[in-house]
Amino acid sequence: MSNPNPKSPGKNIGQGMLILCFALGLLTLTAFFDDWLGNQSNPNQRPDFYEDALGNREVVLERNRQGHYVSGGSINGVAVNFLLDTGATDVAIPQEIARAINLKPGRSNQANTANGIITVYATEIDILKIGNISLHGIQASITPSMFGDTILLGMSALKEVQFTQRGSTLTLRQVPES
Repeated sequence: MSNPNPKSPGKNIGQGMLILCFALGLLTLTAFFDDWLGNQSNPNQRPDFYEDALGNREVVLERNRQGHYVSGGSINGVAVNFLLDTGATDVAIPQEIARAINLKPGRSNQANTANGIITVYATEIDILKIGNISLHGIQASITPSMFGDTILLGMSALKEVQFTQRGSTLTLRQVPES
């Protein structure tokens, strides 16, 4: 007696190839949209920067979809993400990031934030970089109640540079000391 529905060996291989192609397509789309979404929230992962003949350094940042200026940079040589915040007195660093960067907490202070009064710990950043701008000896606060992977770049750093907003761009300018 013969089987009325014999399975062809080629059919199984074809189905396996179809599943493999579908999985590879999903992985490719996931990688593409992950990169696209990352650029939407931080279009300045590697910001454009310039230096003129007089030694003035400029970094040009694009505003993200939420209207904020977010940029990649580094603290003491460790890559970080900054959210520029002119309403923040200090550079505010989540406690987990501070540990990863090996920043030492100093004296405790009370800070008045949008979420109320919180305890923060004073610290100092040896070198803070955005593009070709380098800032040294910047006062900062380690903030245990702050979560996430973004550091608020407050006025303790921003007062060291000139900044100008035009349209959807913000230019940070560091003038060499004379």
